[in-house]
Amino acid sequence: MDVPETRYARRGDDHIAYQTVGDAPPDIVLLSMWVSNVESSWDNPLLGPTQRRLSSFGRLIHFDKMGTGLSDPVPLQGLPTLEEWMDDLRVVLDEVESERPVIVGSGETGPMAILFASTYPERTSGLVLWDSWARLARGSDHPEGMPQHMIDANVEFIERTWGTGAQVAWLSPDDADDHELRAAWARYERQIASPRTAAVIRKMVNGLDVRNVLPAIRVPTLVIHHLENPYARVGHGRMLAERIPNARLVELAGPNWGPMKSVDREPILDEIEEFVTGIRPAPDADRVLATVLFTDVVGSTAHAAVRGDRTWLDLLERQQAMVRRQLERHRGREVSTAGDGFLATFDGPARAIRCADAIVQGGRALGIEIRAGLHTGEIELLGDDIGGMAVHITARVSALASGGEVLVSSTVRDLVVGSGIEFDDRGLHELKGVPGEWRLFAAHG
Repeated sequence: MDVPETRYARRGDDHIAYQTVGDAPPDIVLLSMWVSNVESSWDNPLLGPTQRRLSSFGRLIHFDKMGTGLSDPVPLQGLPTLEEWMDDLRVVLDEVESERPVIVGSGETGPMAILFASTYPERTSGLVLWDSWARLARGSDHPEGMPQHMIDANVEFIERTWGTGAQVAWLSPDDADDHELRAAWARYERQIASPRTAAVIRKMVNGLDVRNVLPAIRVPTLVIHHLENPYARVGHGRMLAERIPNARLVELAGPNWGPMKSVDREPILDEIEEFVTGIRPAPDADRVLATVLFTDVVGSTAHAAVRGDRTWLDLLERQQAMVRRQLERHRGREVSTAGDGFLATFDGPARAIRCADAIVQGGRALGIEIRAGLHTGEIELLGDDIGGMAVHITARVSALASGGEVLVSSTVRDLVVGSGIEFDDRGLHELKGVPGEWRLFAAHG
């Protein structure tokens, strides 16, 4: 979709940049980050897909708080208060004639969402808190919080690494080695704030404490939190759900609280859609049995650092061409690619194994190690994309593979008996977000 038109609301002499997307109710306000840019967010690998999905079942409203993005700047020694940022939101809602939107606060924007919902219940129809908190810092009465020295180190880390995409490592740990995603996030960082501005505003929002207002919230509330969030432990989400009257808590498996890939992002947005509309999303999708393949290059970040960006990008192009040749040769269908990784499907598991093995060998010829994961199961055909538990399982299997290894589920192994393909037992494993234990095998095509 084209980037929506950016407009300005006035608060006194100040100009607040905002966008609306979609026409049909309900209204949804997304408070996405402590600093933002309403135009550049559409190219961000997390925010862009999230905004598109939210606007598919309501009218999306998002804006840049004063001192950030396309809104008027402010001196760093005179940052707006949380109350003034809430005034920014109220002015935008008046400008777009939004009476009672659902407010979605993620991470460090949660305190602002909490305070707005408790202060203006007549202007809020619902509240969503996604991997957020009421107070970040640990205290004697707040054991789930983060030690102050770690908060200070995080602010220093932000200022030191801003513009490099290093934040991906703690927003979406499973994607930490995805060179292309990190590059996209780095571009967004450089477009929304300078390193010093990002660090100063982050330090300010890290010090917020809105715990005392939680019992005053009287609007329907959904709390979503990842069990393995490496930054804000799940205790934050549980505390929010305990103290906000009648809040509903949804705990999701995995560490990717800022998920860059749809397999981790869509469960969050499914919960939000059901909360906002009252209807659990059920896409009109065809379901078929397929063998799903994930591949990625091991240590891509280190390769990029050693070889340099230009040389590494040239090598990635050769790798992508090689993978596509093998997919065509083995009748695989490319679903998507993100940086050095591929997602593909096959109508036969033996062909999928032989293709994966050929891709691994082709990587070695290029001087890189590729790992691959395979699982056979029912998938949903969603236009050009695919979904379903089989995709999720394959991603987890692939993440456990070593460099140069084709790792498959026991389902795949059982389906190719008699094919001549050999397997080495890799034992039982727990797959994040997948019930039970899974026996995995290294395949040799």
